Amino acid sequence: MTAATHSSLFPQVPETADAVLDGLDPEQREVALALSGPVCVLAGAGTGKTRAITHRIAYGVRAGVLQPAGVLAVTFTNRAAGEMRGRLRQLGAGGVQARTFHSAALRQLQFFWPKAVGGELPRLLERKVQLVAEAAARCRIRLDRNELRDVTGEIEWAKVTQTVPADYPAVVAKSLRDAPRDPAEIGQIYATYEQLKRDRSVIDFEDVLLLTVGILQDRHDIADQIRRQYQHFVVDEYQDVSPLQQRLLDLWLGDRDNLCVVGDASQTIYSFTGATPDHLLNFRARHPGATVVKLVRDYRSTPQVVHLANGLLSQARGRAAEHRLELISQRDPGPEPVHTEYADEPAEAEGTARRVRDLIAAGVPAGEIAVLYRINAQSEIYEQALADAGVPYQLRGAERFFERQEVREAGIALRGAARAGGNDSLLDAAEDLPAQVRAVLSTKGWTTRPPAGSGAVRDRWESLAALVRLAEDFVRARPGATLSDLVAELDERAAAQHAPTVQGVTLASLHAAKGLEWDAVFLVGLTEGMMPITYAKTDEQVEEERRLLYVGVTRARIHLTLSWALSRSPGGRASRRPTRFLKGLRPGSGPLGATGHGGGPASFERGTAAARRRQRGPVLCRVCGATLTEAGVMKLMRCEDCPSDMDEGLYERLRDWRAERAGELGQPAYCVFTDKTLMAIAERVPATGGELASISGVGTRKLNRFGADVLAICAGEEGGTGVGEP
Repeated sequence: MTAATHSSLFPQVPETADAVLDGLDPEQREVALALSGPVCVLAGAGTGKTRAITHRIAYGVRAGVLQPAGVLAVTFTNRAAGEMRGRLRQLGAGGVQARTFHSAALRQLQFFWPKAVGGELPRLLERKVQLVAEAAARCRIRLDRNELRDVTGEIEWAKVTQTVPADYPAVVAKSLRDAPRDPAEIGQIYATYEQLKRDRSVIDFEDVLLLTVGILQDRHDIADQIRRQYQHFVVDEYQDVSPLQQRLLDLWLGDRDNLCVVGDASQTIYSFTGATPDHLLNFRARHPGATVVKLVRDYRSTPQVVHLANGLLSQARGRAAEHRLELISQRDPGPEPVHTEYADEPAEAEGTARRVRDLIAAGVPAGEIAVLYRINAQSEIYEQALADAGVPYQLRGAERFFERQEVREAGIALRGAARAGGNDSLLDAAEDLPAQVRAVLSTKGWTTRPPAGSGAVRDRWESLAALVRLAEDFVRARPGATLSDLVAELDERAAAQHAPTVQGVTLASLHAAKGLEWDAVFLVGLTEGMMPITYAKTDEQVEEERRLLYVGVTRARIHLTLSWALSRSPGGRASRRPTRFLKGLRPGSGPLGATGHGGGPASFERGTAAARRRQRGPVLCRVCGATLTEAGVMKLMRCEDCPSDMDEGLYERLRDWRAERAGELGQPAYCVFTDKTLMAIAERVPATGGELASISGVGTRKLNRFGADVLAICAGEEGGTGVGEP
């Protein structure tokens, strides 16, 4: 090993305290020098917050201001704590404790339990699911595997928000939280679960914090002993603390103020677990004399990526938005973010895979590329596209699609139905392959409507829904295909994607990508309903979705691509719209999107040649007054991005009628009316022949032929009159 190699692997410990400050920017240096009193560091994405706080601790230790054993640095993951300990050792401050909240509390609980309570600490439950299942059974409430996970998550949320079982239903109602089951039932299971733990002398993960809080509140001698041990506290990712963690931190501190917190309210994306940015946002109110330092120099991303990230937050609302940080890139300029519109989801996945392959060919390592999506069920189509393109990939934070329990169970059920053939009563009434698949999967939890809220039940439904969509696409590509053909296709896909892969492109959900970064990031599926997700109902829930997209954007160092598909499948209705969060940021959607950070044109592409339309003449949007030049939007008389007032029920009735008439005439459905024309009718709901004739795509001939039917359906007469010219 050369001296240079040894130096890069094992950096030399700074010789003096002042040497620890070398290389810090002015704001980071200010953090490092603020060693007394309350300190609040507001650190944007990519601004070197870990560097700032580790150098602060190391400088304090090396300067003799802080005693290594008297410092407790707290963060939220074991990985982050390990990284912090490693950096501190390299800076000559190896004796400092860097732990998670739970790890620090567990050590204290184990040490003080004999003195505070007597005997041995109760056994710690590794997994609480089995005990929750037993509690549900005792309450005579039946939970499937996914409901069990969701109810367990609810109990965890209740405990970190310090909600007791009796109060759970009222707290859920007040917080507008989507409970996975009737809150009264969950409260009953929660109470029984707590009783079972007491009967068996076991504690769970959340009890570690609750019991430590209880001991420190009741035993002032023990609290004083801990406060003598630790005189100085540092808390990273402070925007993610729960009320229970804040209570423990307050007890550790006592009446002292030697506390340094670091966080960014714009990266609060875990509120569903009990995390809240309120403690960060209220820090200066609680500590009026606090030193506040803002880190806004972004060392991670190019000016072009930072410009988009700043623009995304500039439209945000709420308390977190009021404290947003305007980042300033410290990197050389790079390519503009690319906004790409595709005709359908398969085209989006294939286009993404091609771009990934091109980047790898251009020298970007596969391990420095990520494809990020909103929910794990979206991974399947990208797994397949990358596999087809010969690009290695790895999933982060989730099992591969075909390895998921619900997908394996569905495969077994489909295989059994295929073997049974005509002897399976489930399939008797099913007219085609997709209907057969829906019938089989309905026994595994698939329904025509998704379950409310998020969680394991929703994740399971999304996986099964992906199989239904796959069946619809398969029969479209292979008319006449049987259930056995589909099962064989699923087996082939599973076999291809189960092959071992080397280090490759990362596929991950946006939540799983927090804390990571790549040279190139693809943010996919950015349509309304997915971003923000459909179950984000309140203003705060929608704003958290915006922050989630912001986290995704700020994962990119150089290359950033944002994409969406207008329809789910090839030839489908192009009714989807890009996420509202890109309004004014993507080219053509408003003044902010007109130019990039450096004044050059922002990049926008359409994924298919069919998306380009020939200009027909100026027509004004009936919503915003903009000039329309594309045939599709001219039919709607509004921009694609402008809000639609379409009657969805009317649209579906018109589609059903069109399918019936097309069958009678022996013609394709579009020969009756195109999807866009039906959308225009459903938006404008004509009451007279003149109003109907004024809609582009109707005309005199179709008015005479189909007008009576259409007007009858618009008037609420189910199915129309059924009369008209042949």
